[in-house]
Amino acid sequence: MGPTPGLPAYAELRCVSTFSFLLGASQPEELIERAKTMGYSALALTDECSMAGIVRAHVAAQRVGLKLLVGSQFRVQVQEGDEPSPFDLVVLARNLNGYGNLCEFITALRRNAPKGTYRLCLQDLATAVLDDCVVVASPLRGATPAQLLGLARWLLARFTGRCWLGVELLRQLDDEMWLYRLREASDLSAIPLVAVGDVYMHVRSRKPLLDVMTATRIGKPLTECGLELQVNAERHLRTRLRLSQTFPTDLLAQTLQVAERCTFSLDELKYQYPDEVVPSGETPSSYLRRITYEGAGRRWPDGAPAKVQSQIEHELELIAELKYEHYFLTVYDIVAFARSRHILCQGRGSAANSVVCYCLGVTEVDPARMSVLFERFI
Repeated sequence: MGPTPGLPAYAELRCVSTFSFLLGASQPEELIERAKTMGYSALALTDECSMAGIVRAHVAAQRVGLKLLVGSQFRVQVQEGDEPSPFDLVVLARNLNGYGNLCEFITALRRNAPKGTYRLCLQDLATAVLDDCVVVASPLRGATPAQLLGLARWLLARFTGRCWLGVELLRQLDDEMWLYRLREASDLSAIPLVAVGDVYMHVRSRKPLLDVMTATRIGKPLTECGLELQVNAERHLRTRLRLSQTFPTDLLAQTLQVAERCTFSLDELKYQYPDEVVPSGETPSSYLRRITYEGAGRRWPDGAPAKVQSQIEHELELIAELKYEHYFLTVYDIVAFARSRHILCQGRGSAANSVVCYCLGVTEVDPARMSVLFERFI
């Protein structure tokens, strides 16, 4: 379903899946398919301090033709005396460099905390390298006007030109007053407001499951969870009609501005092998061919059998077709270094199915004495 005339275009910028353990109640694929059905322009999967669901979301987004924004969200703690109150921060990768920085940020947080947890303080965020990322900060309800302004000014100093204040309107009694206070902070700091859904599920019918997950997470019987449970089922992917009735037009339009800044796709990821393994004046293909035949000369001083020569050409042709030359040259470089330092180094397993690996000294199984299936190794 594409955009419907008369309904505002919208990109969901804050959404968790089941990969946010016991927090999200829908699979990444369900969220993507629902967003496409609702005619959303894009959806950001922002699991909490995690990228675990991104691959599934990417595959689903490619299948249905929806733009996926890659990101994560965090609860930021503050120390007593800090101007802002605790807030939630969504970080979205703009490009490949931003994605790398965000992944390093998540890794550092996870490594510095007990397994399955993380802790992010305002001071840690101040020194984090999040270049080429955009951020959406969602203050927690109950923050005072002074705290909201303190957060806005802090964001302005740290993420100039790439930050927004997130507005979540979930049909609560203080929605209008909350929006008014955020408008004030925005006017005094020049940080724009943007609509965010803070989505936990793709459809409202997942609310009972969400309640059970909440009870499991906090370790209480469902009947004793009280206000720990969501007060309603608004944290789902709402229709654009419902969104237009909930959010001011300018806040919906800002979601598209954020989405346009984020162009990264997982399709950009690929192995990056070192260029130093190829000598000056050679191409990866020519160098691999040369050292393979030099190795063949050492393996068969009296000349390689015709069967072996035919297998070498077959393997080199397939390696060139798949552009795997750098992989073989990198492994060869590692093996050569290990051998030069008298470090035990031996290729094993399916690598024995490669004559090229034998010629390079990676393996020691003579392929002339066995039936080689190079495709199994590849």
